[in-house]
Amino acid sequence: MEDLSRYYTLLRDPARRKIIEILGTQEKIGFKELRKTLDLGVGTVYYHLDMLSDFLTQDKQRKYRLNERGQALYKVLKEGQVPATLQIGETFSHRIAKWLFLSPVFAKTTKLQLALPVSVAVLVVGAVGASYGKLDSALFFYLKYSTYDVSGIIALYFANWIGLFLLAELLTYVLYRRVGNDIQLLACIGIASLPLMIFPYVFMAVPAIFPSMSLANWDMIRQYALIPLQVWSILLFSAALCFGKGIRLDKAVIISLTAVYLNITALFLLGRFA
Repeated sequence: MEDLSRYYTLLRDPARRKIIEILGTQEKIGFKELRKTLDLGVGTVYYHLDMLSDFLTQDKQRKYRLNERGQALYKVLKEGQVPATLQIGETFSHRIAKWLFLSPVFAKTTKLQLALPVSVAVLVVGAVGASYGKLDSALFFYLKYSTYDVSGIIALYFANWIGLFLLAELLTYVLYRRVGNDIQLLACIGIASLPLMIFPYVFMAVPAIFPSMSLANWDMIRQYALIPLQVWSILLFSAALCFGKGIRLDKAVIISLTAVYLNITALFLLGRFA
């Protein structure tokens, strides 16, 4: 049996360990039955199954079973021979990563009655800030000196939310054939816009904080402030795909980077980049 310490991040999650235990006991199980047993959202279950893909296989009836590696892993878990590295508490770096990706927040998006209002609240705050700053939102970017009125800027902000959701749906299907769980993904993408929600207020605060600087210096500070917020937003968009569509983070990052590339290309073609 290979060294299980390599799978610290994978196996430390109780839901994934429970999946291994269920399949070890029942031999095989369908998705609906597994989801009912785990009492988790569709996207969350798909995410855990994707993370365990090296240990699982599916039969002709699309039921999940443990493969040879999975059976060996179940034997170790059953006999209580899990290495100590899999049983220790969270490391400091793991805590940082968890909150950087807002994992505890996204994990609760299965409760749509809570997730949707939070998502809309984030969008409203961002849209109001963009309207005061006269900024047009363009997915992962902002464009200065909007020619729209307040209602137009706010409408554009929400249209970007819907547009990014539709782009995520398209890319997820084209690249990984993953469908369903649309409302949770919509809520997750709204929450993932949190960093970009902050930027309009930074944009307006710069002249107040540095009143003696020139406009060129203001723009330079704003640009430096936008870059880390964009990076964080891309990371959160990836996490939104993980929880909303149930795909692994490495696959979600590919979708995120593709979306950013398409975003930049469209803005260049439209002549919106100087």
